Amino acid sequence: MAAMVVKKTPSKKASKKTRRNPSGTASKSTSKKASSTTSGRPGVKVREKAKAGGGLETDPKRIAELLRRLAAAYPNAKCALHHRNAWELLVATILSAQCTDARVNMVTPELFEKFPTPAAFAEASLPAIEEVIRSTGFYHNKAKSISGAAKKVVTEFRGKVPDTMEELLTLPGVARKTANVVLGVAFKKAVGVVVDTHVLRLSYRLGLTRETDPKKVEEDLMRIIPRDHWIAFSHEMIHHGRQICIARKPRCVECSLETLCDSADKTWSSH
Repeated sequence: MAAMVVKKTPSKKASKKTRRNPSGTASKSTSKKASSTTSGRPGVKVREKAKAGGGLETDPKRIAELLRRLAAAYPNAKCALHHRNAWELLVATILSAQCTDARVNMVTPELFEKFPTPAAFAEASLPAIEEVIRSTGFYHNKAKSISGAAKKVVTEFRGKVPDTMEELLTLPGVARKTANVVLGVAFKKAVGVVVDTHVLRLSYRLGLTRETDPKKVEEDLMRIIPRDHWIAFSHEMIHHGRQICIARKPRCVECSLETLCDSADKTWSSH
């Protein structure tokens, strides 16, 4: 009797391949998966695409239009952290790490009432500071940074917050973002660009950078944004990131920058 020939059919797992359209992008059947890797912070796929080159949109005319629209949308954009002087702004910015500005603003009135000057902070015990700032998170490290900064401001800068990047970076708990906030807001000095989580996310989505490290993103922005816009640009981007270009589901249909944006994770597009 003749032997039977059994045809092997590919398993469902083996036959499930990513379908791609002629443009080389994922089809609708994989769009959901793709979007999950590009939501909020740049995902692995986006980073790989960036390394391959391309995607930057830094034409001066486009940048000028971007700045014009941001200024029109947020004409009164300013730092959301409540403060009365450079020292209070420095402390509030340190507290804002991994914490909302709203929460910081709830904590600082009591904090500055108990410790009104750098000298008062320098003399305070760490537990006393921690007790007030506990709700901002990471309060052990933040208390150490604030106490250390206060002692250095008192002993090396005569109780005054320094107004240069080099000197600010010598203070405990102060990196470029905090220094840029203090210099731009308290001293009106455009030394760099504040790159927080919102500026980082929006700069990537708008094709202003293909870096994910804040320092490198700042360098890219400093090259393409005119210096006289550095301070306002950061405030406007932060406001836009909070209100419209949010991390998980950006509100693209309401976005004044939508026609200038080709981000892979847009939720709506007019072009």
